Amino acid sequence: MLAIVAAVTFIGLVFLFGTMARRLLGIRFSRFRAVAAGLLALTIGGPLVSLIVGSSLEQGEGVALLLLVLATACAVLAAMIFLVLAEAFVPSGSVPRVMEWLPALRRRIARTSRYTRLSTIAVRHGLGPYLRGRGEAAPSSVGGRQRLARSLRAALDEGGVTFIKLGQVLSTRQDLLPPEFVEELAGLQDRASAAPWEQVEEVLVAELGRPVQEVFAEFDQEPLAAASIAQVYVARLRTGEEVIVKVQRPGIRTTVERDLDIVTRLGRSLQNGTRWGRSLGVAELTEGFAEALREELDFRIEAGNMAAVGAAARLRADTSVLYPVPHEELSGERVLVMDRLPGRSLRRSGSMVDEAGWDRAELARSLLHCVLRQIMFDGVFHADPHPGNVMVTETGRIGLLDFGSVGRLDGLTKDSLAQLLLGLNAGNASMVADALLAVVERPDDVDEQRLERALGQFMARHLSAGMTPSAQMFVDLFGIVSRHGLAVPPQLAAVARALGTLEGTLQVLLPRFDLVAEARTFGEQALASQGTAGSVRETVKGELLAMLPMLRRLPRRLDRISDSLEQGRLSINVRLFADERDRRFATGLVHQVLLTLLGITSGLIAVMLLGLQGGPQVLGSELSLYAVFGYCLLVIASVLVLRVLVSIFRTDRGRDPASRL
Repeated sequence: MLAIVAAVTFIGLVFLFGTMARRLLGIRFSRFRAVAAGLLALTIGGPLVSLIVGSSLEQGEGVALLLLVLATACAVLAAMIFLVLAEAFVPSGSVPRVMEWLPALRRRIARTSRYTRLSTIAVRHGLGPYLRGRGEAAPSSVGGRQRLARSLRAALDEGGVTFIKLGQVLSTRQDLLPPEFVEELAGLQDRASAAPWEQVEEVLVAELGRPVQEVFAEFDQEPLAAASIAQVYVARLRTGEEVIVKVQRPGIRTTVERDLDIVTRLGRSLQNGTRWGRSLGVAELTEGFAEALREELDFRIEAGNMAAVGAAARLRADTSVLYPVPHEELSGERVLVMDRLPGRSLRRSGSMVDEAGWDRAELARSLLHCVLRQIMFDGVFHADPHPGNVMVTETGRIGLLDFGSVGRLDGLTKDSLAQLLLGLNAGNASMVADALLAVVERPDDVDEQRLERALGQFMARHLSAGMTPSAQMFVDLFGIVSRHGLAVPPQLAAVARALGTLEGTLQVLLPRFDLVAEARTFGEQALASQGTAGSVRETVKGELLAMLPMLRRLPRRLDRISDSLEQGRLSINVRLFADERDRRFATGLVHQVLLTLLGITSGLIAVMLLGLQGGPQVLGSELSLYAVFGYCLLVIASVLVLRVLVSIFRTDRGRDPASRL
């Protein structure tokens, strides 16, 4: 019985000391830290109390009680100091919760095993020096680059689904990689071994909620194509429509999430530890790839993208390019059902185009104008128009597939982008600079004149008469932006990537297609259509409707201003700290300054009182009243200083530290 009482008392004192330390610091800590602080306080306070009380009982019970209070205060101060030091060296949230340690350990073991396998693959294919930072971005000779590209493709192929997808993305980045790498990595497009039908059927039944035979009248169990993320099948609905069924590979999400964690960690390591990683911005590249791939894993997003792009085209009555129509009632997170567009992908349509005698230039023009209309007018565009996602239908029209990667532009970005393209077409560096500064995140000290000169040289190099455009044009443009300290927003980067990918796709369709000249023609036609009487009338009408509420209020406001001017009562009120964030910052700063001053003042007064000789004695002991006040002020000063320190160390105020160590 006594053991139980002692245990309960011990636990109660631990929680009491921990709670007191947390309350005095004024910031929430996790229960684990509070218990550890309470244990420390009890470990220090127990012997200290026994020593003080035992030596002071002969001086009287009053003195013993006073010294007991001071000993308890010292124990609480020890707990507070522990919490402050823990926050300084191990900030809240930087260590997983105790309940998360075992799952985290399991994930770390699995990640380490995967790291080992990937490192073995890289070393076996001769990529080890590049991972250790000892290799250059690429060998100087063409043969050396081709051998390295083959090694990279083989390593990515052996690495699995996520790395195959990474290779597919890199094969579209002609602005980053040499041609040898782009050509070699393009071999990873639409090439993967098919998963067994039994596993695919399980996914279909789980997503459809019923057997496959109840939904489809016919279903070809042989995949039409097998890619890294999904497999594509041909089926026929019970209503007679022929459809394409895109099914996510079984169990792919777990594998992809594990590998994406490794890819992003590897990207950060390569950017910090290698020269070529920093030059390519590998960390941002891998993080963007991870975000895009996670979106691709949810086919509901792709169905929404497909519907949005198709609706925008129908609103413009544009029938030059075909889009598949999704069957959203049959689609889900892992299954996408859409109408089938009969035809061949652009990579395999060469013989069909030549045999039918279709005009390659007209097909390329249709594709270019389609993407430009999506960017300039619709605000939603296909962000990955590589040859595998473009097809030529049996009727001789262009079709767009795979809307897992779609870019979106707001109205301000669209207007600024239109001004940017108009300035590039006119060769006006000032207009281009103004449009560029309107869409990028600009620093306060940007040199606009120097930026205009750089843009003028860029246009003279790439957009002069007779110049042939290339992916280097986008590389140089982004180089100008980077050198002037401008941060490119993701929407603009998506536009540049889409146009760079489109340029390579157009070269597949027509090797000598002049993208710049056709883009200029498109811009002139778009500008002419916007300048017609009907278009101007609609624009003016829309602007007037938007201004109508303001125009209604304008006479009354002008009347008030004129009355105030006439009576000499016109004034301007400026509210300091109108923003709540400014008020919180100022309040917190004043709070810290006051606590610091009070802590320093209390400490100085405590030292002065402890140094005074004589004074009235407390309860007949040798302890003077000055010393009692000095010790109390010293405790108060310590508490105030610790509150200031913990508020400095706790930098992340938005996170709830109670759930973390």
